Amino acid sequence: MKVFLAALVFAAVVAVGTAVFLSGIQQPSSVAFTTSGARVGDPGHNLVGPG
Repeated sequence: MKVFLAALVFAAVVAVGTAVFLSGIQQPSSVAFTTSGARVGDPGHNLVGPG
């Protein structure tokens, strides 16, 4: 029983650590996918024109 509880605690610690690590390196899409041809901040018109 002790080994099972230790495995649960270990899995929880790894999950929380991974979540903290990934949230630290995550970037918003406006930064991650911006190129010279992309206008993420200014969507402009939709696909069928203004309106």
